[in-house]
Amino acid sequence: MTPEDGEAILRDYFAPWIQQLGLRVRELGERHAVVCLPWSDALAREGGGLCGQAMMAAADTATVIAISSARGGFVPMTTVQQSTTFQRPVTGRDLLIDVRISKLGRTLAFSEVTLTADGAAEPAARASTVYAILG
Repeated sequence: MTPEDGEAILRDYFAPWIQQLGLRVRELGERHAVVCLPWSDALAREGGGLCGQAMMAAADTATVIAISSARGGFVPMTTVQQSTTFQRPVTGRDLLIDVRISKLGRTLAFSEVTLTADGAAEPAARASTVYAILG
């Protein structure tokens, strides 16, 4: 799959409020995806940092893109578990979401997600996810 295929999945399968985040697929591979959440003041919490809810939604969405890439196209799936640890704030910078599929089974997929402010050396957050593959 190409980044354009990932963009099509974003357009065709996600709720309007997810589309309003402005996510952009930067890279797709056999078992990974890199997605960008552009900085927006509308997503900032009190104090100016990117809100955790937006970061978690972006990680969840990017994982669907990565699993789709690993499967060769979109299939119905649902989040079973997502655990996120926030390590440092993101202020005024785009957020890069790097998803690596650690196990892709017939009915379950597992991933590790690293969220890093664009240009930063250290992650802002890490997540692990489990998805049920429905189709």
